[in-house]
Amino acid sequence: MAVEVPLKIRDIVFISLLAELPKGKAYGMSKSLATARQTTLVRLVLEDGTEGYGEAWGMPPVNQAYLPFLKDYLIGTDVLDVEQTFSRIMARHYHFGVQGPIMACISGIDIAAKDAAGKMLGVPVHRLIGGKRWERVEVYASGGYITENPDRDFEPQIVAMAEAGHRAAKIKIGLSPKSDEARTALARKILGNGVNLMVDINSNYTYDLARESIARLAEYEIGWVEEPLAPQDYAGYEQLQRWSPIPIATGEALYTAYDFKRLVDRRAVDVLQPDLSLCGGFWQGRAIALMSMLEHLRLSPHVWGSGIGLAAAVHYVAALPSYPHADNVPKAPLVEYDVGENPLREGLLKNPLKPIDGSIAVSDAPGLGIEIDWDAVDRYAVR
Repeated sequence: MAVEVPLKIRDIVFISLLAELPKGKAYGMSKSLATARQTTLVRLVLEDGTEGYGEAWGMPPVNQAYLPFLKDYLIGTDVLDVEQTFSRIMARHYHFGVQGPIMACISGIDIAAKDAAGKMLGVPVHRLIGGKRWERVEVYASGGYITENPDRDFEPQIVAMAEAGHRAAKIKIGLSPKSDEARTALARKILGNGVNLMVDINSNYTYDLARESIARLAEYEIGWVEEPLAPQDYAGYEQLQRWSPIPIATGEALYTAYDFKRLVDRRAVDVLQPDLSLCGGFWQGRAIALMSMLEHLRLSPHVWGSGIGLAAAVHYVAALPSYPHADNVPKAPLVEYDVGENPLREGLLKNPLKPIDGSIAVSDAPGLGIEIDWDAVDRYAVR
């Protein structure tokens, strides 16, 4: 007689986390600087006490407001059936929209559900979402941030990335095309020609400014230009992709596979960048990955949160097929590794993920393979 495995969800808890940055140490992008790092830790508990952990993007107080509504749907649901429940929520409550906090909350819950299911079944998450293609996942250092004093602070950041031996790196630009060229030229000089260098405008430009910037950067062998335009400018992305001598990447501000489909149908992007903590978790992430494979596009997930989101991205990329490549993969998929000051990146985990020689080993432990440091959670929890 088959024995029923207790996989029903007993409880879901959101824990708001905030790590203030030291005064004068704010950093960020062309549009704004961050004075703190924040996220929502999702704790999902099964009936037998098994716990899974996820991360939800956005403002924690807003996420907390959605929790009672989502719990009404999910408590008592089999953890392996959560995607059916998510689809029902999205279909019934379409007036709420999907480009916002409700999808970020669902994202965190889905990550936690996959973590819990993996622990219950004794398998790693990558086995639940397609199987392991990669033993190690290559990363790129995400740094070179805009600061309160960008002229003073930029070069030391690039020197630190070079000294750390990163084989791929991304810098922030977007203050002006002239500034873009100066920052890129300096980064290339310090990092050398052997490093894969990407740039990120964070959607601060109109179409004409994006073209001017890209024209200035073409000689520096740039791996991709990220978010040159606003996320909603599908027509602009289509025109820019047709013209640009540098690959175009975007997607960190897109929600669900439907948003990505609008870009993909236009063939308006070269690299898709879903963030699992807001796009719909592994639930929508798998659909986006399938779309990427069907349309022969590269995929590199955006990660700018805690160590939980990083662990999720590593499992996600580990399960990506190499198609259309077989044994010879010219460019392996990359995971973003934020090197800015962020206590939530490594401080929340007892076994933080750290790159060695440009890559992170893929865990075969059940679930995400991470262990939460609850003393650290208590230190950063907002009450």
